[in-house]
This record gives sequence, structure tokens and C-alpha cells, in this order.
Amino acid sequence: MRIRCLTLLHLSLVVALLVPAVAVGQGADWELPRTADGHPDLQGVWANNNATPLERPPEWAGKATLTAEELAELQNAATEAVDEGDALFGDQLVLAAIKKTQAQSYDPTTGNYNQFWIADRDFSNRTSLVIEPADGRIPPMTTSGQARQRMLSEYRGEHPADSYTDRPLSERCVTYGHPRLGAGYNSYYQVFQNRDHVVIYMEMNHDARVIPIDGTPSLDEDVRLWHGDSRGYWDGDTLVVETRNYSSQATFRGLTSENMLVTERLTRVGPQTLNYEVTIDDPTTYAKPWKVMIPLMGTTDAVYEYACHEGNIGMDGILAGHRAEERKAESGSE
Repeated sequence: MRIRCLTLLHLSLVVALLVPAVAVGQGADWELPRTADGHPDLQGVWANNNATPLERPPEWAGKATLTAEELAELQNAATEAVDEGDALFGDQLVLAAIKKTQAQSYDPTTGNYNQFWIADRDFSNRTSLVIEPADGRIPPMTTSGQARQRMLSEYRGEHPADSYTDRPLSERCVTYGHPRLGAGYNSYYQVFQNRDHVVIYMEMNHDARVIPIDGTPSLDEDVRLWHGDSRGYWDGDTLVVETRNYSSQATFRGLTSENMLVTERLTRVGPQTLNYEVTIDDPTTYAKPWKVMIPLMGTTDAVYEYACHEGNIGMDGILAGHRAEERKAESGSE
């Protein structure tokens, strides 16, 4: 189990970027808070605990929203879908609720975290986080994307753990990637801003993105980073961040993302709601761009360190287990 402990590390990283927050109103009297330079104040801790699935399930095809009755039925079914076993990550909870069954562990051999480690989920009447295309589904992969997916699957089947480099970046405690769309588990963000920069601190793997918004030129194309090279600007009251120059080893949804352009739009629409839109544009992987909208909810909860390396004894076990399998195979062939 990875140890999560309170950290002050990120505070020292961004303390120079802090500006006084303007008081936030409530209800009908709420006014968009602004910083000293007149831009919307997006600072604070924002949680993504949405239960809405990323893609619209086939059972909800053609339905963008649920009725009040359907939503109530879904929430009741979600209660029944949770058992005393493993935690329900991502869309597991809502998909099991739709089918009115108990969710199955994705790691039934050894088990995983239990539900204690998952935040309470926020239900809404939306049927998908994907808002473009209108069908709520991620566009099909290109021929190139499918070929890369097959090659990667074949390689992993033949070389699951020759070295630690064969394991996913998340297992190696390098990064969970950007953008991260998953909800419910270490899915909190903390935003800091001043006139020239915005910092988006991600709870997962305690990654901090320092984003210039002062017109600083982008990096040369041959400079590649795990989370890409981000540059931001204000479009009215919306912060727009464009990210490119991803490392050739960085991945998004299991595939390399070096040709991907990510456009994020952050708009504060209420005292406790920050709309987060993400557009994925990668013509080498997807037939057309696609967009999600995630309502991030304000919270007074603290952001905790995801102390991955300190407790990553699992990597030793993974590599040792595969070496044992290799020795067993060799002895059986003699």
C-alpha cells in the first residue's frame, strides 16, 4: 500500500506565485472573484470525484442526460454495486450500477485497494464526460493508432518485465501522465496563480505543472517533456492552456502521445464549481479531435502527497516474480 502523507513540498514550490484571494460570495449574490490584476481567481483545491463515465455507455445511446427518476435509480444501484472487496476505480462503479450488478475486481488474483481509499462520488444527470462528438464516444483510432496499439500489446505479452522499463510509467512512480481524466482516487488539484504564471498541482504522483501566461515563447520542438510544454493565456474570463512537445515515452490512454496537442479551458462558473474542458487533438491516433468537460468541485480538504517511490516495493516483487517464472520455464525445458 502506498503511503500518503501531508506534504509542504508543493507549498515551497509555489509560494512565490501566491496572491491574496478575493472573498467568494454565495448563491444569487455570488460574483466572480478576481485577483489584483483583474483576472478570475481560480485558486484553491478542486476535486474530480465525478461518477459520470468518460464515454456514454451503449445503454444510454442517444441520451445526453438522465431524468430525475433515472438518476435516482442509478444512485440506488450504485450503492448495491459496492461490496466489501476491491476499490472501484474509474467507470467501474457506474457501469456496474447500469447493469445492476456488483462490480468485479480488475485484479482478482491478488486483490487491490479496498473501497476505503476511494472518495465518495458525485452523481449528475450527464451520461458522459465526452461532449464532442455529440454521441459522447471517443472517436475511432486511425490505422496508425491501431497498429501502434497492436505492436504495444504484442510486445508487452512477450516482454512483461524483462526490466523495470517494460512496466508502465505509473508503476515506476514516474508519472500518471497528462491530462489525467480519472476520478475518485487522488483526483484533487490545487491551483495557484499570479500575473505571470499558473501552477496546477496534481495530487496523483504529486506532479506540479508551472504554466507561463505572460507570453513566454514555447520551447523548441525537439525539447520533449513528460507532461509536455504548456503555455496559457486568458480568453475573457477563461484560462486557456495549450500543451504540446510530449516525450516520445509519455503515454495517454495507453499509447504514446508525442504528437498530441491538448487544449484545456478552465472557467469558474460558481463559488464551488470550476468547469474543466479538455480537447484532445492527435491526428496520428484519433480520427478527429474530441472534448470532455469535467466539473471540478471546490473543497476545503487538504491535498496529500502521493508518496509513490517511498513505498514502491511492488516493483521488486514484479521483477522477482518474472525471474522466478523464467527459471521455472528453463528448468522445465531441460
